[in-house]
Amino acid sequence: MSMEKVASKQFETKTWPDIVDSDDSEVENEIDVDKLPPLEVGPNENRLQHTYCLWFSRKGTQRAATDYSKSLHVVGRCASVQQWWSLYSHLIRPTALKPYRELSLFKQGIKPMWEDPANSKGGQWLIRLRKNKIERAWENVCMAMLGEQFLVGDEICGIVLQTKYPEDSLSVWNRTATDMTSTTRIRDTLRRILNIPMTTAMEYKIHCDSLKYVSINKGALKS
Repeated sequence: MSMEKVASKQFETKTWPDIVDSDDSEVENEIDVDKLPPLEVGPNENRLQHTYCLWFSRKGTQRAATDYSKSLHVVGRCASVQQWWSLYSHLIRPTALKPYRELSLFKQGIKPMWEDPANSKGGQWLIRLRKNKIERAWENVCMAMLGEQFLVGDEICGIVLQTKYPEDSLSVWNRTATDMTSTTRIRDTLRRILNIPMTTAMEYKIHCDSLKYVSINKGALKS
């Protein structure tokens, strides 16, 4: 079964362009990903080691500020290389997205949230990129994750692309921030994939520190 048919049958109450362009408060994400049946993989398809979910969200909206989970919308899933390319070919290009949009490709069962049990003890390598470089970087890093090129076992959780101004950002999330061997290997693999010079500093952010920072800011606003 093609990815388009899977998406139309199982996911979208609104089309992908509608989700991207509409007011976030008007879009309800009624899909419980955990209750969806396994994706079928045809005999001529190249099965991935994991099934992945693609998510879309808008930062800076009232809904995202009060409950980020409600701003997340499932765009589709893929369990084979062919399904990924079918899904990818129907996406709006990152350079066409407005600022403060997020595309997240995560293993099924993990939501792109710091609070998710798979992410709560982990962190992310964050890379800021010029807008003319984000599309190729997003594609290359997604393919590296789908192809298990990071060689860190089950450490990789997913990838987040965030459109900003004037630059965009790309981050790779892993499960265990204290696993220095894995975090170093992820960093070095990103340098190789994206041709990042050794002289360019890369930032690693621990999720629990980010959560503390957000909690402090929320408390300051209330007081």
